[in-house]
Amino acid sequence: MDGRSTNDLGLTILEEADVSASLGLADAIKLDGGGSTTMTLDGRVMSHASNITGERPVGDAVLVVSTPP
Repeated sequence: MDGRSTNDLGLTILEEADVSASLGLADAIKLDGGGSTTMTLDGRVMSHASNITGERPVGDAVLVVSTPP
């Protein structure tokens, strides 16, 4: 999701809740979706920042890491 702008409407909180429920999630966290928010996967940028200045360095992140059994 690329945030809310005239080109990318993103999801409302209620729509995000519906998507989470449809995926079977029991718990979810709503994080800041500001204009510089970016998602990466395996080092590749999967979204684009809606802020005119683009991506910005940040001091925090959420990492999801799987370990082999």
